[in-house]
Amino acid sequence: MTELHELKDIEERVILLAVSTGEEEDTEACLDELEDLVETAGAVTVDRMIQNREAVHPVTYLGKGKIQEVKDRIWELDATGVVCDDELSPAQLRSLEDALDTKVMDRTMVILDIFAARASTREGKIQVELAQLKYRAARLVGLGSSLSRLGGGIGTRGPGEKKLEMDRRLIHQRISRLKEELKDVENHREVQRRQRERSHIQVAAIVGYTNAGKSTLLNYLTDAGILAEDKLFATLDPTTRSLTLPGGQKLLLTDTVGFIRKLPHHLIEAFKSTLEEARYSDIILHVVDCSNPHMDMQMHVVYETLRQLQVTDKTMVTVFNKTDKPEHQEILKDRSADHQVKLSAKTGQGVDQLLRVLETVLRERQICLERLYPYSQAGKIQSVRKYGVLLEEEYREDGIFIRAYVPAELYGQVL
Repeated sequence: MTELHELKDIEERVILLAVSTGEEEDTEACLDELEDLVETAGAVTVDRMIQNREAVHPVTYLGKGKIQEVKDRIWELDATGVVCDDELSPAQLRSLEDALDTKVMDRTMVILDIFAARASTREGKIQVELAQLKYRAARLVGLGSSLSRLGGGIGTRGPGEKKLEMDRRLIHQRISRLKEELKDVENHREVQRRQRERSHIQVAAIVGYTNAGKSTLLNYLTDAGILAEDKLFATLDPTTRSLTLPGGQKLLLTDTVGFIRKLPHHLIEAFKSTLEEARYSDIILHVVDCSNPHMDMQMHVVYETLRQLQVTDKTMVTVFNKTDKPEHQEILKDRSADHQVKLSAKTGQGVDQLLRVLETVLRERQICLERLYPYSQAGKIQSVRKYGVLLEEEYREDGIFIRAYVPAELYGQVL
């Protein structure tokens, strides 16, 4: 009788590599984040190594001496691969793999892998596959045997192994087809945006660094029921929900994909339609994890990404989240914000203040209307009730007198 053995996935044990060029960035903090990314992707970090250089080596990423040191550590720790904190060029990836004789990954590959695992909607899956194929197309030439790795692990999810083995022409054909599919999805999104504009309901986009608590806040405010975990990129696909404020005004909240430093340009390009929800919104809710020691850096990354997306003229409400955590920072200030709120999306403490701020913001965008309507125009008052805030309504002999706040774009239609 043949003994059956349970097959288990081989655990990936990786060494993190980084080059510190003496610039402003905190290399240790970058590696902390890379370790979180690697863990989210399903691997274990067994060591981290930093080389101080004036610049990244253009061919091998690391210098010759450091490469030998890394090779020794791979053997000592029985590591199955290395992950570099920067996006490697095709030459660097090939040369480093040859020099170390092991699997070499970069930060972009890990992020793309996480996105592939998390995408659930048609749009999300198209965007991830598009980003992965663009990334791999640039690395097809000269990769040789590394294309036929069948060991699984980071970098093998998403489009699948057969797509890795396509030639460049077939990959570019697939990219073209995906772009066409994505265009259809974008057109559908554009129709939805126009419908929202006609409804005169304001839209607030929730943005922030990954794992800042955006989904938790949306769940608390609207019972959206979306996944909210203490992980990087726990949610990927955008979700829009309606929020009724205490004064009766309605606001649409849209969750967006989390930002991260060194966000791969392939992803920014592929996810532009999703990220553009921020551009077409009226208000930006910038959620910040105030318990994170790198809070200031994370806020900077978010603002830089918003600038890349040309989101610069919106009302900005900064939400300092996770005040329930003992390590949260006491002194909280964002000079770029129009309004600031401190709260805990987990416990709900401070959420009432956020609702008051949102009502204030909406009020600032409205015009005070005082008018006596003949009874024959009573239908216009329905629009005021639906989209504005009715403060006073008095039935008189010659008509209905109202005093209300209405959206600026509706004002001309109800005169």
